[in-house]
Amino acid sequence: MKAAVVVGAQWGDEGKAKVIDFLTEHADIVVRYQGGANAGHTVVTDGQKHVFHLVPSGVLYADKICVIGNGVVLDPTAFLAEVRELAQRGVDAAGRVFVSSRAHLILPVHAALDRAAEVSMGGRAIGTTGRGIGPAYVDKAGRLGVQVADLLDRERFRRRVGRIVERANALLVNLYGAEPVAAEEVVAAGLATADELRPMVRDVALLLDREMRAGKRVLLEGAQGTMLDLDHGTYPFVTSSNSTAGGACAGAGVGPTRIGRVIGIAKAYATRVGNGPFPTQIDGPLAEKVRTWGGEFGATTGRPRRCGWFDVLAARHAVRVNGLDELAVTKLDVLDELDEIPVCTGYRLNGELLTETPLRGRDLEAVEPIYEHLPGWRSRTTGARSLHDLPAAAREYLDRLAEWAGVPVGIVSVGPDRQQTLTTSNHRAFVTD
Repeated sequence: MKAAVVVGAQWGDEGKAKVIDFLTEHADIVVRYQGGANAGHTVVTDGQKHVFHLVPSGVLYADKICVIGNGVVLDPTAFLAEVRELAQRGVDAAGRVFVSSRAHLILPVHAALDRAAEVSMGGRAIGTTGRGIGPAYVDKAGRLGVQVADLLDRERFRRRVGRIVERANALLVNLYGAEPVAAEEVVAAGLATADELRPMVRDVALLLDREMRAGKRVLLEGAQGTMLDLDHGTYPFVTSSNSTAGGACAGAGVGPTRIGRVIGIAKAYATRVGNGPFPTQIDGPLAEKVRTWGGEFGATTGRPRRCGWFDVLAARHAVRVNGLDELAVTKLDVLDELDEIPVCTGYRLNGELLTETPLRGRDLEAVEPIYEHLPGWRSRTTGARSLHDLPAAAREYLDRLAEWAGVPVGIVSVGPDRQQTLTTSNHRAFVTD
C-alpha cells in the first residue's frame, strides 16, 4: 500500500486538518512531516472544536497511530502540554503517539532569537509567530541542533545546549541588543520533559517501513502551504521548511517511490497570515465580511488573516511543484452570500500579461491581478451532503476552478464539521503498489 500526502495548495490555513481528519477514517497511521508548533490545525467533530499544533490531526480516532517525523522541529514542553490537554478532553494518546528520535528540538533560546530578529527587521519583518521555528531550523542546517535522542542523554544534551546558547547569546547581545539567555535554564527546561517523552521516541523511518510492508495505510500531513515553502514559496516571506509534497519524503523517511497520491487543499477563496505578497488581497468592508463569515483568525495566534480571491496562478504552481492528483476545496459555504465571485486568472506586470507565476518572487508584490467574475449562488450550502445537493452555480464554480488549475476536485467542504464533507468521483486517497 502506498502512502498519501496532504499538502496546503495556497498560503496555509486551507483547512488541511479537517480533510486529514476526514481521510483518517480510512488510514492506519498519520504522520506530521514538517513545521513546528506555529501551525494551528482545527477539527470540529459533533460540534466540538479541537485545535492541534504538533500532534497529528488524526489523533481523534482512538484506533489510529500518530507520528511526528524527523522533519518537524519539536518544542517538547508545548508538545507534552498538548498531549495532556488531549487527555483532559478524553483523547488518550498513550501508546499511539510517537516522535522521531531525529526530530530537532526548539529550545527557549530559539524563541528569544526569533522575537529579537523580528523586532530588528521593523517594517520588513516576516511576521513569524515568535515560537522559535526559524532559528531551530537554522541550527539544524548549521549542524548545531539538538535532536530528540540527545535529550535522552543528559550529559550530551547539556553539552549541545551549551554550544547553542553560547552562539545565540552572542547574537542576542551584540547584534540585537537583547538580554542573554541562561544556559542552565534552557537545560533544566529540556530535561524536565525527558522522562515523559522517552516512551514515545521511535526510529520513525523504520516504524513506517515495517507498517507499510504489512499493508498499513499511511497519511502524511503537511503544515503551512505551498506558497510558504522555503524553496517554492514567496521567499523570503516563507516558513523555514519544505511544506510541499517533496518534504514528506525527507521529513518522514518515506522514499518517493512509496508515495501513491498527493491531495492539495485549497480554500474556495484565499487567505494569508503575516507579511509578504498576496496579489488577490481584498480590503475594506467586503474583506471584513469574508473574514467574519470564514472565521479567519489564526488558530495559534488569533491574528486576523488577510483575505483574497482564489488565485489560479498560485493553484497551478501548487499542482506543478507538488504533483497534485486532486484538489480538496474547503470553505465553499463562506461564499454563499455573494452575488458574484472574482477569480484571478492572470497577472499584469509592467504591461505584460502573465498566465503563470513570475520568475522573480518579488515581482508578486508589483503584479496587478486580472479577474474573471463567476456568478454566485445566493443560497446556503452547509446542509449539502452530496455534490448534487449543491446549487448549480456552486458546482459550476468548482468545475471552473478544476479546469483552470488543471487537476480535478475530489473533496468539497461546506462547513467545519466532519459530516460537512462531500466527495466526488475523482476522489481516491490510497493506491496499492
